[in-house]
Amino acid sequence: MNSLTRRPDRSGDPSPGDRPAGGPSPGPDAAPASGLPAGAESVLRRRVTVRGTVQGVGFRPFVYGLAAELALAGFVRNGTQGVVTEVEGTPEAVQEFCRLLRDRPPPLARVREVVYETVPAVGTGAAPGFVIQPSEDAGDTGGARPLIPPDTATCADCLRELADPADRRHRHPFIVCTHCGPRFTISTGLPYDRATTTMTAFPLCRECAAEYADPADRRFHAQPVACHACGPLLRLTAAGRRPEEGGRALAEARGMLARGAVVAVKGLGGYHLVCDATDARAVRRLRDRKERGGKPFAVMCADLAEAEKLAPLSAAERAVLSGPRGPIVLLRRSPGATGVADEVCPGSPDVGVMLPYTPLHRLLFGLPGDPPGPRVLVMTSGNRSGEPIVTDDGEARVRLAGLADAWLWHDRAIEAPCDDSVVRVRADDGGELVLRRSRGHVPEPVELPVPVRPALAVGGDLKNALCLGGAGSAWFSPHIGDMGDLATVQAFERAGERLSALTGIAPDLVAADRHPGYHSVRWARRHATATGRPLHLVQHHHAHIASVLAENGFDGTGPVVGVAFDGTGYGDDGAVWGGEVLIAGYGAYRRFAHLRYAPLPGGDAGVANPCRTALARLRTAGLPWDPDLPCVAACAPDELRLLERQLERNTACVPTSSMGRLFDAVSSLAGLCHRAGYEAQAAIALEAAAAVAWAENTGAYAFAGHGPDRAPLDPGPVLAAIVADLRRRVPVTVIAARFHRAVAAAVAAVCRTAREETGARVAALSGGVFANALLDEECAARLTADGFTVLRHRRVPPTDGGLALGQLVVAGRAER
Repeated sequence: MNSLTRRPDRSGDPSPGDRPAGGPSPGPDAAPASGLPAGAESVLRRRVTVRGTVQGVGFRPFVYGLAAELALAGFVRNGTQGVVTEVEGTPEAVQEFCRLLRDRPPPLARVREVVYETVPAVGTGAAPGFVIQPSEDAGDTGGARPLIPPDTATCADCLRELADPADRRHRHPFIVCTHCGPRFTISTGLPYDRATTTMTAFPLCRECAAEYADPADRRFHAQPVACHACGPLLRLTAAGRRPEEGGRALAEARGMLARGAVVAVKGLGGYHLVCDATDARAVRRLRDRKERGGKPFAVMCADLAEAEKLAPLSAAERAVLSGPRGPIVLLRRSPGATGVADEVCPGSPDVGVMLPYTPLHRLLFGLPGDPPGPRVLVMTSGNRSGEPIVTDDGEARVRLAGLADAWLWHDRAIEAPCDDSVVRVRADDGGELVLRRSRGHVPEPVELPVPVRPALAVGGDLKNALCLGGAGSAWFSPHIGDMGDLATVQAFERAGERLSALTGIAPDLVAADRHPGYHSVRWARRHATATGRPLHLVQHHHAHIASVLAENGFDGTGPVVGVAFDGTGYGDDGAVWGGEVLIAGYGAYRRFAHLRYAPLPGGDAGVANPCRTALARLRTAGLPWDPDLPCVAACAPDELRLLERQLERNTACVPTSSMGRLFDAVSSLAGLCHRAGYEAQAAIALEAAAAVAWAENTGAYAFAGHGPDRAPLDPGPVLAAIVADLRRRVPVTVIAARFHRAVAAAVAAVCRTAREETGARVAALSGGVFANALLDEECAARLTADGFTVLRHRRVPPTDGGLALGQLVVAGRAER
């Protein structure tokens, strides 16, 4: 029987068997907050170690206040295992302290474990008070390390101060407090203190030092705290123009954006390239300079009201947009929305929107009294196409030369590159689907439902992200990107080294994909040879299914029906897989059904030509290349003749079962996209068309059975029906909707067949095709209605960005 479990919560009230142990005495490093009641007859002292994301989130000030509230003596400090505190007082007060520590932590804290020990009491006479001690390593070596928290969007209190002319941090571009600001991207080591961040270069002024030391202040032990007098300095640099600093730099940058310039702006995890999203010429200029093709840009809106002009917002979307993670949220565009230039996201049903998540971003839009400027800005990663995001200031002047007209930067160093996260809010349940896991999410761990050996998983070559696991948890690196050049490989290596340094995990083995041509696999082979660590190769689609199982806490009991739909994955038979139904667990899998093979002309290089993929699919289905079909008309006569010979002779053709390529083929057959300028462009156009007619009762096409199990994954009848509908002049929007529903119906049917054979009642959906919101939600609805427990991604991307988690769990268990 299948079972879904999560790692047990080991926090809670201490058991009667707490073992006594010796402990250090409280130090005199802070003024007493409270004392023990004189003459107390019953005194208990307890040492408490809290592990998880508990440094850099105001945990020590929280403990200090809690001890004061309950009249407890003792101390709290950061250590290499987490936050260590000792409290002494009446047994009732100590018990209440432990309960509140577990049940009422600070909002940004993520408590994974609370460990209690009873230790000898210090005394009940003169009140020794409660103090915050300096961070110490002594006595805290070994065991689980504390977790650095993710960077967090500017909180409401800081935003109020930013806009208040009477506040000393009015217009300070780096305003932060205990509850917001950079953490991961500025951290250089553990434990998390100012000395182990890039803020160590900025000594605190007298006023900031007083706030930092005051337990009643919101900035008590806020490591990035600073002000105009002692913080980083903002600068504007542009060719042929005098450099500006501070407020003048910001005002000039805002003016340049209003005049159509492209400005490179230094953010939390790297540079952005920024321009006015309503200025078509500026957007075209940025698109041409970056060689972006037709790929959509993300935008930053000044506030929720501006975002609402682009797309209707649900309550859940509003909450995610304005929440502490501050991601890019993919919103379904309003028909006829005119809030941005058409060049921002041509052909896409969605627009990626974020709100200002740093004070610098907020100031770019201006405060009351400032000259009017753009209210929506294109905000795209500061890099050249195919390269990693730029973080170094000198490098930015070189690598972004020719892309930017000016540089708005500052002298707070970025320790860890971190792109913006991308999420979608599901319409069916209001939950988040993370499509790119980076700023705001990294380095939060994913709890593992099964034990694994310490391992490093290197992911794939597209949307690469590493995953390091051990001790019941897995940590993703930030999004690295496509492994196409030396700079990306170097960023990949640095990300792995940083993960190991922050987590303290030294991997016993390395896990990678089976594709022999992947850059990530070649690196893994070199690394395994150099370190003597074993290398475990994991089949691509097995890793996808293992990833969604691990994220959902599946304990590995019994097999599941895994549906892995994507564009490309190296198959066991050397073919390009991607339309797979597996009977799988963590340890093994078998291929139950797959999309019928068709040749992929040119292999991976042919992906840029959906029209050729469509023609190959038509030929496999026995359908003629009639001139009236859009995919035929898109090809010149010479191209058609060459392709026909190529298919007849099977020259440079790889068999593929890819569902992603089928989406490309249907997009071209329907006349939507014949040449793709970026990944998934054809599929995105098909989804956009389907969304227009989705509310209509369009009906669905039907796949035929294929293979000995008669699983319905032969698209021949679907293609024939599309050809017939095109000739009947059925709207392309209806054709696209019928195709989406056909795929979902086929998924439901093949899962039902698999259940009849195996008894598996859990269906797991993974792979990049499930980034398609219509398909994802329709498959889940049909499977749920049919009695399946449906596992979908939420915090881990369904794309290759989540692949490394599956590799980690499969390899870590297989090598035990």
